[in-house]
Amino acid sequence: MAQPAGKRSTMSLYMSNDDPYSHRVRIVLAEKGISAEMFDISSPEILEKVLQHNPYGSVPIIIDRDLILFETNIITEYLDERFPHPPLLPVYPVARAKSRQMIYRIERDWYPLLQQIENPLKNDKVGNDSENEKFAQEKLEDSLNGIAPVFAGKEYFMSDEFTLVDCCLAPLLYRLRYLDEQKNERKTNLEQAIRLYEARVFARPSFKATLNELEFGVKT
Repeated sequence: MAQPAGKRSTMSLYMSNDDPYSHRVRIVLAEKGISAEMFDISSPEILEKVLQHNPYGSVPIIIDRDLILFETNIITEYLDERFPHPPLLPVYPVARAKSRQMIYRIERDWYPLLQQIENPLKNDKVGNDSENEKFAQEKLEDSLNGIAPVFAGKEYFMSDEFTLVDCCLAPLLYRLRYLDEQKNERKTNLEQAIRLYEARVFARPSFKATLNELEFGVKT
């Protein structure tokens, strides 16, 4: 994947191409125009370095000179504070708190469902994988469609400006689109307001810059 062009940096990002958490960090880097050397953990020697940098053995990890960070929200907010333009969190405390709470909900409620759709047996070793996938997909659809008016209310999610909430939502919606492209069965059924939101986010040059060779097959 091409590195984001723009601001010079000594940063390194350890990530996985198919990981939505890593994708979130790549979107923030692209939005800020920050260059970072990227290392994909598909390489065994890179995976060994991950274990050296993060006691939990997970990605993303970002290294900025002597600083090592390995939790997605800490990484994205650090990048937003260190490179304040364009800002990706609201200025006012109430709006910032609402954004952080929404990110928490997306991670807690929706990301596990996406994981189950992608890997239906990963969290449930007993049972039928297609039934697990169907249940997770229906639950995720219902939850997204339940707040469809929020997608329609502003240009981006809860805001007229692109924020860290959009950075969190975009990888999830994009992977749902990718899965729809890969399978011939039932497609994800989302309200029109969500599809229009997708189109706005996926059309952003910064988002397109984050797509790697594993994701080029998706129509944006």
